[in-house]
Amino acid sequence: MSLDLLTEYIEKADELFDDELNLQDIALEIERDLLPEHIAILLEAFPLEQRLSLWKLFSSDSQQLIFLEMKNESRQMILNALDDDACFPLFDRLDANSLLELTEGLSERFIEYAVTQMTAKQKEHFKKSQDYADDEVGRWQSFDEINVSQKLKVSAAKKLCAQEQPMLTDIIYIIDHQSKLLGGIPINQLLLLDDGKPLAEVLCHETLAINASKNIGEAADEVILSGKAALPIIDDEGCLTGRLDLHSAFRFKEQQTDSQIIQAAGLSEEEDLFASVWLSSKNRAIWLGINLITAFLASWFIGLFEATLQQVVALAVLMPVVASMGGISGSQTLTLIIRGLALGQITDANRQSIVNKELKVGAINGILWATVIGLITLYWFESPMLSVTICIAILGNILVASLSGVWVPWVLNRLNIDPALSGAVILTTVTDIFGFIAFLGCGTLLLL
Repeated sequence: MSLDLLTEYIEKADELFDDELNLQDIALEIERDLLPEHIAILLEAFPLEQRLSLWKLFSSDSQQLIFLEMKNESRQMILNALDDDACFPLFDRLDANSLLELTEGLSERFIEYAVTQMTAKQKEHFKKSQDYADDEVGRWQSFDEINVSQKLKVSAAKKLCAQEQPMLTDIIYIIDHQSKLLGGIPINQLLLLDDGKPLAEVLCHETLAINASKNIGEAADEVILSGKAALPIIDDEGCLTGRLDLHSAFRFKEQQTDSQIIQAAGLSEEEDLFASVWLSSKNRAIWLGINLITAFLASWFIGLFEATLQQVVALAVLMPVVASMGGISGSQTLTLIIRGLALGQITDANRQSIVNKELKVGAINGILWATVIGLITLYWFESPMLSVTICIAILGNILVASLSGVWVPWVLNRLNIDPALSGAVILTTVTDIFGFIAFLGCGTLLLL
C-alpha cells in the first residue's frame, strides 16, 4: 500500500466526520482498499472520538483483524471506550498465537472468553505456549508445520503436500511415534521421489532445529541467516513442537529495533499518538526524573569551581539542568512524531490536534519538574528568587521543547530532509538556546 492513499484519508478527515452518511460509504471504501494493518495505522492517526465513530462502521470480521494489528495502548483505548458486549466479538475464534500477542495488559475476563471460544487444538497450543517465558521462542512459535510419520511412504506425503499449505512452507518434517524430529525433506525434492519409497529411507537427518527455550532474538537471527523459509522448534526431548518462519522472525526484529529507538527517548513503545494526556505525561515523567539526576550530577561538578565563578556561581551551576530537561523532553516528542510521519499518520488535518496534546503534556511535566527543581534549588542555595528563576526557565523550556518536537520534524519532512537524521541536532540547539536565554535573562532581571 502506498502511504499516499493512507495520507489521503487522513487529509480529508474533517469532511469525512462532518457527514455521517458519507462516512459510512468511506468506511466501506477503506475496508475494500486497505489491509487491516493499514487501517489500524489510519485509526491511530485520529483522536479517540473520531476513531470510534469510524471503528463502529466496520464489519465485525474487519474489526477483529484491525484490532489484532493495533498497538497495545490503542487496543486498550478501544476496549475502555466500548462496553463488554461490543468487545467480546473481538476475541471470537482466535488462534493461540493471536491471543498470546494480545495478553499483555488484557483483562482476565477477555482472556478467559477468548479461550472458551477456541477449538480444542488451539486451546492445547495456547497452553503449550504459556509454558515458556516471554523471551523464549517456544512462546511465539507457530503450530502450522507439516509433519508426517516415518512409517508412511512418499505417496502419503505427496497427498498431504497437495493440500493448501501455510505460507513459507518449503520442508515437510518427519517424526517418530513419540513426535521426535527425525529430519526433513524439501518439498521440491519430495515431488521427484518414487511414491513407493518409505519416508524413513529418504529423509535428511541433518535438519537444523531450534530449542524451544532459546532466546527469541537469537532464534530470529538464526532463522534469517539459515537460508530456509522456516526452522522447526523442538523441546528438550527433541520432540517437534512448532516452527518459526521468516515472516515472524523479521517481524520480531523490526519490533525490537522500533522498541529500542522509542525506549531510547524514554517513551513506551506502544504509546498512541492520541493517548490520554495523563498517561503520556506519566510515561515520560519517569524518564525526565532519571535525566534530572544526571543533570544535577553535572551541576555538582560545575559547583566545585564556586570560588572561581564567585557571584555567578549559582547560575552557572544550574545551567546544565535547564538545557538537559528541555533536551530530553523535546526528544520524547520528536521520536513519537518521526514514527508517525514514517507511517503516514501525521498530516495537516491532525497536526494541530497533536500540537495541542503535546503542549498539554509539556505543561503538566513542566509544572511538575519545575516545582521539584525549584524546591531542590531553594534547599541547595537558600535563594527564593533563584528558585523562581529556574522554575520559569524549566517550564518555558519544556513547553518550547514540546512544540519544537512536533514542528522541527514536520518542517524537515516538508523540506525532504530526513528528520530521523537531523531532527535531534536541531531540536537540541533550539532547546539549549531558549533555555539559556530564559534562565540567564530571568537571572539578570531577578538576581542582579
